[in-house]
Amino acid sequence: MGSSSYQAVQKADDASLTAVYSAIADPTRREMMELLERRELSITAIAKHFPISRVAISKHLAVLEQAGLVKERRVGREHRYQLDPAPLRQAHEWLAYYEHFWQEKLMTLKAHVEGQPEDRL
Repeated sequence: MGSSSYQAVQKADDASLTAVYSAIADPTRREMMELLERRELSITAIAKHFPISRVAISKHLAVLEQAGLVKERRVGREHRYQLDPAPLRQAHEWLAYYEHFWQEKLMTLKAHVEGQPEDRL
């Protein structure tokens, strides 16, 4: 990848990228995202899947919502949540640059190792 590709990667919104990585760093929040991937759920329905309080569930959902990974809507008195995976694309694109970087490094190493005479290995 050239320097222009790297510059494009650097233009990513650092605050939102940090929020996404912070949100997905927690295994409980990742599990919540998996639940919400399938369908929209209320806090009560989400809480049935975890051995933590509804207050803790609400705090986890707030972190996911601040990162843009979850959308909330009200249905009467109930708050319902659904996954919005769009912010994950930015994280994926940021990581893709480094995946390409390491693939190039590994190919160079492989070529170097395979180019060595066997008696030198």
